[in-house]
Amino acid sequence: MRRNVLVAGGAGYIGSHVCKALAAAGHHPITFDSLVHGHAWAVKWGPLVKGDIADTALLKRVLRRHDVRAVVHLAAYAYVGESMRDPGKYFSNNVAGTISLLNAMVAAGTPCLVLSSTCATYGLPEVLPIDESHPQRPVNPYGESKLCVERALQWYEGAHGLRSVALRYFNAAGADREGDIGEDHDPETHLIPLAIQAVLGLRKELQVLGTAYATPDGTAIRDFTHVTDLAAAHVAALDYLAAGNRGVMLNLGTGRGHSVREVIREVERVAGRRVPSRDAPPRPGDPPVLVAASERAARLLGWQPRQSDLATLVETAWRWHLGRRGARALRSAA
Repeated sequence: MRRNVLVAGGAGYIGSHVCKALAAAGHHPITFDSLVHGHAWAVKWGPLVKGDIADTALLKRVLRRHDVRAVVHLAAYAYVGESMRDPGKYFSNNVAGTISLLNAMVAAGTPCLVLSSTCATYGLPEVLPIDESHPQRPVNPYGESKLCVERALQWYEGAHGLRSVALRYFNAAGADREGDIGEDHDPETHLIPLAIQAVLGLRKELQVLGTAYATPDGTAIRDFTHVTDLAAAHVAALDYLAAGNRGVMLNLGTGRGHSVREVIREVERVAGRRVPSRDAPPRPGDPPVLVAASERAARLLGWQPRQSDLATLVETAWRWHLGRRGARALRSAA
């Protein structure tokens, strides 16, 4: 059944991939984005409405005008370090902005929401892999802001019948196979694009943050999931809600981790060049290992990560960066 779906933050990295997946599934995505971090060029599968989620009145008008039946919410700030320096910015946008969106949905009669959440709500892992029963003790304002939103969703379901699925990502990576969209952050903080930028000479070197962890090669281990797999989970979550199911929180990951040095070696294999790097101190609060248990998403959504092997993650990211701005940089670095 075709649905009009508002994608808040749909001009961003994950949001644009969600819009493409929605369109491929026969739905009509309407992107709502402030373009503070998103890109107008990434909006290709439906209209763009420029606006801030704090603008409740505008949201209500858009929801009613387009007869929106569901919302995918990715309009959040997501830089952990920045959240430590400026927690007010994160609580204002991620929490107060989400309350504005929820209130607009209630007023417009829009019944379903899929939330982009995060493993940062768990804090430091007590057991591995991390499943949804793990205690949630965030160690930074970003994770705390997302946990506040998850809790608010449960109260809104009880009070207003607004049902939701919160998808807790671990590490998004990779790019669209067709090269339509990809990862373009400013500033960039993700490992794979940072390594690729170092190869292309777009940055001096990659900093390896922490080399004395209790892991096989001393570097941190993370569970990377291809952005296309994440996008597919959002579509499946909307179908889950459309079937009348109650709200739920779900992990999205592969159950397998890769170390920083493993990722560097794979980038070097794909690029055919060395990644210039230097060892640096670990970031405060970074756990040695983060790996997801995603059996609940498999059971409830029928979701499986199908493109999240390390080779595909790196190869699709490499093609995207090389095609967008890297070929000239690569020739200059030769």
